[in-house]
Amino acid sequence: MRYLSGLALAAAALLCGFAYVHFAQPAWWARLWHPLNYEQIVLGHAAHYDLDPALLAAVIYQESHFRADARSSSGAIGLMQLMPATAQGIADHTGGSRFKLSDLGNPEINVRYGAWYLSHLMKKYGSEKLALAAYNAGQQNVDNWLASGEGIAFPETRAYVARVESLKKLYRRIYPVLRENPKSR
Repeated sequence: MRYLSGLALAAAALLCGFAYVHFAQPAWWARLWHPLNYEQIVLGHAAHYDLDPALLAAVIYQESHFRADARSSSGAIGLMQLMPATAQGIADHTGGSRFKLSDLGNPEINVRYGAWYLSHLMKKYGSEKLALAAYNAGQQNVDNWLASGEGIAFPETRAYVARVESLKKLYRRIYPVLRENPKSR
């Protein structure tokens, strides 16, 4: 009987400890669930395109969970889930004359194109929320919402924007290297 009581007490303590760690989310715990793969690529392209590196990491996590081989049912490819036509347009605009679809599986190219595109959207809309909405729902939808004055009309896009902004704060908190960029403030 004492053995079972001790076992129950140990199980309860373990459960309480797990619950604390899960809800408090210390940095070491959060890093287990929110990786920062391709750190140098993320940092390099964030700096080159004047982006908050925590924002870039958050978009990558939301889009692909840092899986370079990710593919969506809509045809988006890679870490930043770029549509082939969007990537071709980015390649053409930035001087990439030999773009091929398989390039999107390359983490360096995918993040470079995605960072360029996110930077372009930030400049076009002057707002992180609108840039993220355009990244998710497309520029035409955001342009239509702005013209009609209705705000972000798609609930899934509003949820996407909120999730990325939450992830940005989390990434900044758990990865000190993402706090060193002036755009992080």
